[in-house]
Amino acid sequence: MFGRRYGIILACDVSSLQDLSTLIQCGEKSETVVGYKIGFTLGLRFGLHRVVETIRRDSSRPIIYDHQKAGTDIPQMGTPLAKCCKEAGISGIIIFPLAGPETMISFIEAIRKGGAIPIIGGVMTHPAFLRGEGGYIDDSAPSEIYRKAAENGVEHFVLPGNRPKLIRKYVDEISQVIECASVLMPGIGTQGGQIGEAFDAARENRCYAIV
Repeated sequence: MFGRRYGIILACDVSSLQDLSTLIQCGEKSETVVGYKIGFTLGLRFGLHRVVETIRRDSSRPIIYDHQKAGTDIPQMGTPLAKCCKEAGISGIIIFPLAGPETMISFIEAIRKGGAIPIIGGVMTHPAFLRGEGGYIDDSAPSEIYRKAAENGVEHFVLPGNRPKLIRKYVDEISQVIECASVLMPGIGTQGGQIGEAFDAARENRCYAIV
């Protein structure tokens, strides 16, 4: 999806289309920026079409949509999500398939049929997510998610950039299925992650910091 083995994906966490345009224009000045990630705030406020159109005025780089958190619905909802994203011109879609393997496989297939790239996450950056840390999600669940996604041909994954030990654990498991993954890492900067440590933990793979 991205033209470089290492790079930065700009998280477009702004509240207006003017601010979005300014951010994109700044990003286009750097070859290190390989793409842009938009979330539900821009999507709900202005609609995906307008958001993508705004970005496309200044950039042809990939646009990733993070629905926060797609993949927690019934399997049948993958198709309408993929259709909306296809019509808007989205390049890749992030899903966290916490609703189970049937949902994950259905969403992956729908995203591919829509011409976009599925990007799979399994563990988030904040405390108390996994059961062992006081959360609700079983500690073994992310490993199962990443493995099954890789077995279904997924090559792009979201891993927590502020947790290098977990990055290392999951990339080792993913590498048992595919040779070289694309690892997208949020949690850099304000959430405590260091880009050097995160990239080093995933060093055999293609690495992209989401900042």
